[in-house]
This record gives sequence, C-alpha cells and structure tokens, in this order.
Amino acid sequence: MHLWLQVVGVVLTFRLALSIYHHLTSTLRHVPGPFWARFSRLWYFHRVWRGHFEQDNVSLHNKYHSAVVQVAPNWYSCTGPEALKEIYAPGSKFTKSDWYDGWKHPDPDQWTLFPDKNMKRHGETKKRFAAMYSLSSLVSYEPFVERCVTLFANRLSEFSESKNGIDMGYWLQCYAFDVIGCITYGERFGFLDAGEDIENAINAVGSIPEYSTLAGIYPEWHPLLYKITSRLGGSGSGGRNFVRQFAQTRIAKHKQQKVDLELSQEPFMTKMIRAHREDPEKVTDYHMFMMAQSNVIAGFDTTAISLSAIIYFLMKNPRVMQKLRCEIDAAVQNGSLGGGRDNAVTFQQSQSLPYLQVVLKEALRMHPATGLPLWRVVPKGGFDLDGLHFPAGTVVGANSWVTHYDPEVFENPNEFMPERWLDQDEDKVKAMNEMYMPFGLGSRTCIGRHISTLEMAKLIPVLVRDFDFSFATADQDWETENYWFVKPKNFRVHVSRRNTNVYEEKRM
Repeated sequence: MHLWLQVVGVVLTFRLALSIYHHLTSTLRHVPGPFWARFSRLWYFHRVWRGHFEQDNVSLHNKYHSAVVQVAPNWYSCTGPEALKEIYAPGSKFTKSDWYDGWKHPDPDQWTLFPDKNMKRHGETKKRFAAMYSLSSLVSYEPFVERCVTLFANRLSEFSESKNGIDMGYWLQCYAFDVIGCITYGERFGFLDAGEDIENAINAVGSIPEYSTLAGIYPEWHPLLYKITSRLGGSGSGGRNFVRQFAQTRIAKHKQQKVDLELSQEPFMTKMIRAHREDPEKVTDYHMFMMAQSNVIAGFDTTAISLSAIIYFLMKNPRVMQKLRCEIDAAVQNGSLGGGRDNAVTFQQSQSLPYLQVVLKEALRMHPATGLPLWRVVPKGGFDLDGLHFPAGTVVGANSWVTHYDPEVFENPNEFMPERWLDQDEDKVKAMNEMYMPFGLGSRTCIGRHISTLEMAKLIPVLVRDFDFSFATADQDWETENYWFVKPKNFRVHVSRRNTNVYEEKRM
C-alpha cells in the first residue's frame, strides 16, 4: 500500500511539473484567469461541480476585463463577435472537443447527433433529417402540442382551486416530456395526468447532465466511470441506459402498429418509418433509435427550462406582464387570437403578436438553457483573437451566458427589457443578434429549436391569457443548478384563474 502511494505521488508530481513547464513555455501564458486553472483541470471541475458556472464564467470575464479567460490548461473561455464568427461560423473547421465524449456511450460504434465530433458524419446526418425539424414540419406537430397545452391548462385550473403552491418547474417538465412523446411517437407519456414520474423517466433523464458534464472534463476516465456507475441506480450512466431501453421499446411498439403513411398530421416516428421503408440503407434502424433517443434527452429539459424562465421573468416584471397581457387581450377581442378547439392559440396566431415574440427572446437571452462554454478544438494553422495566437489543438469556447450579458452589446444586461429588441437602431439590433445564441450557432445549432419554439409560442399566450401567477415563497428569487442545463429548483408559485369576461363578451 505504501509503495502504491509513492507511485501515485510520483505520477502526480510529474504531471504537475509537466503542467508548469507547458504553462511557462506557452505563448498564451499571459492570458488572465484563476491561478490554479493554469496547471490543472481540477479548478474548472470544482467550479462546475458547484453548479453555478454560468455565474462564475460571467464574473471571470468581468473581473479580468478580457475577451479571453483561461479556465483549465489549454482551455479558454472566449466572448465577442469576432470569437463567435471564427469559432462557430457555418463551415467552421473547429470540431467539438473531447468534453462531448461524456455525453455519448463509450462504445465508439454508438453515436448521437449532439456529441458527435465527426463533422462529416454529423453534417450528413443533420442534412438527412433536417426536414423533419423544419418550420414547415411544425404544421404536422401542432395538434400534438395542442393536446398537451389543453391538458396542462386543465391541471392549472384544478390547482387554482387550491391554496397550495405548485412546483412550476416540475409541471413544465411534465408538459415538455408529454409534448416530446406526442411529437415523437404520437402518444403522450402521461406525466400531465397526475404529475407522476412515470417509470422514473424524469429522474433518469435528469441524472444524465450532471454525470456527462463532469465526466466530459476528464473524458479519458469516461469508459471506466460509465462501466462502474451504470450499475448504480440514479446515476447518469444508468439514466442513459434507461433512455436507450425506453427508446428501443417505444420504437419496437411503434413499428408493430399499423401506420397510415398518408396522414398529413403525423408524429416523428411515422416520418422515420416511411423514410426507412423507402430507403433502409439511408435511414437505418440505428438512425431511428439514435434520433428518437436524442429527441427525449435534448427536447425535454431545454424547453422546460425556457418556459420556466419566461414565466419567472414575467412574474418578476409586472410591467412587462401587463404590456404582454394587453397585447393578448386586444388580439382576443378583435378575433385574431384563440377561437379554435378549446380556444387554443395557433402557432401562426402567435407570430402576429410582436411583443410576445420579443418577450420570449429576452427571456432566453437572460436565461439560456445551457450554461457552459460550447467547447471547440482550434484547427490546423491556429487562429488569432484579441491579439493572441491560439495554436492548433487549443480548446476554446463561448458560453451563451457570457455573450448574453456583455454590457458592450446589451445595455443594462441584467434588466429584463424586451423592448431592446424593438430598437429602431438597426446596427444595435444586428450586434445583439450576432451575440444571441440560446440554441447555439452555426452548423451545430440545435436541430430541435423550431419544436421548442412551437411549444413556447402555443403555451405562453394561453397561460398569460387565462391565469395569474404569484410567488409561493417570500423570497422571489429562484435557485438554479447548472450541469450544462441551468435548471430551476423548487420554483413554487400560486396559480389562479383570471377574470375572463373579456373572452365571454367576444364569444357573445
């Protein structure tokens, strides 16, 4: 045992000495950052493990007044329009870093769209399925979303009769999970019926980000950690195995059913089955499994977080809530909003509400769902930024929280001000749009962003139109936790039905 401790001590000493040597000989040794971040990934690991790195990241750039900050040996957080254009522009040769390995199965033959580092394969796959996620496909998905909006509104009506507060963040997870089930398979999972975590699915999917985020910082340990933790209940790798099995079971069930391939309103899996039957080599069984699994993992938390943020900032800013409500009430009165089945709001109707659009945009600026840098590897030849030359192999990345809170681009960035997007200064709005990245940027922009937009656009007008919300606790600032997704914790609110005389008058 004593000998083993000596060996470990020698190895750690050697690695520390090597890190010091690399730092002292690096052309980037003058880049500002925490002292220990220059020699070990432990500083970054510890800060991410604490669960608030989006705040740490913003503070680092503000503290050092620098567009580039070091967070680990050879890892640099960047911000500014030049960095974003260079790193994430369409056609960029900056590949995803090894950090994304923590999000994939250790088997090299198994891959999914989000963590895939193979740029050619990713491009081919995204092109193959892009039409299923396009704006034009929203028409076929809208009835599925509508079912869940109606059921969610019914649940809130029931809660309004009780004086007990509800965890709004959790119920929005139920909504998002049921929507993605409807869109993917044509049937809800059933979370909205009683708010129960059916088959432990919410907990299983929720356990993935913490494991993947931390394992990605030390990706060389991921295969061993995955093997060990996959046998543990509640672990991230165990959660990933759960989602894999869940997707396989659902696909098998869906394939056994008689599917009408002529339906105009069809779920994602029906589209996949049609494509598979037309060309089994182009759309394989693995493609169906991989995309269905990705839908659940990527399409559940992000949308629930964004919806929570919208409600939270509206509650915190009564002026904005009132202004949005006036826009919605006016649309109801003139007949341009609602009026369909269950007085639902169509996606097209929501697009005619300009203030609603900027409220959604501003909420996602202030609280983007992801809260870590989007790590990329500098390609051959390196690149220059802020007077620095980054050699090939350097890991660089921008965090949407840092770009969205840049005071040089967003005036009073800590203020929830949707009107900033209606500014008449086109150059100012253009500069903000260039730094706006709630769904990522470039070729790796989230493929499901239009589906998330559809869910928000249909639900928020109904909630604002039909309900009042108030905080259920004296402290009106929520608590969040960041393991890639910046999730609210115990977002408790009181719900009450609004006085809807204005709608009754309209219907009469």
